[in-house]
Amino acid sequence: MAARLLLRSAVRAAGSCRAAPVPALTRGMAAGGIPTDEEQATGLEKIIMKAMKEGSDPYSMMKPKEYAGSKVDPHLVPSITNKRIVGCVCEEDNTAVVWFWLHEGEAHRCPSCGSHYKLVAHELPH
Repeated sequence: MAARLLLRSAVRAAGSCRAAPVPALTRGMAAGGIPTDEEQATGLEKIIMKAMKEGSDPYSMMKPKEYAGSKVDPHLVPSITNKRIVGCVCEEDNTAVVWFWLHEGEAHRCPSCGSHYKLVAHELPH
């Protein structure tokens, strides 16, 4: 009998009590849309994206421009110091790499194939 009385009172309470309507869940970005990578980037990533947008390649991530390798149009090698070691694969299917030091100043020749390389100053963005 007590169980029946308890059950009735629970049914009445559930029927008379109306739940307040719950507002639909919305995403915080729903009003302005999903932010782009440029809007979301911070720190070093933002500096790199800004530099790429301006047309510079701060960390040489893009494919380098091809040069003739002649004395007039040498291969440009970026460096943050005044010298850098360069490896030249003289022929396309060659398995040996010819290594030599490249110093700041005039263009230098590869001792094996004769291609010209020139060291250019490169500044890091940070």
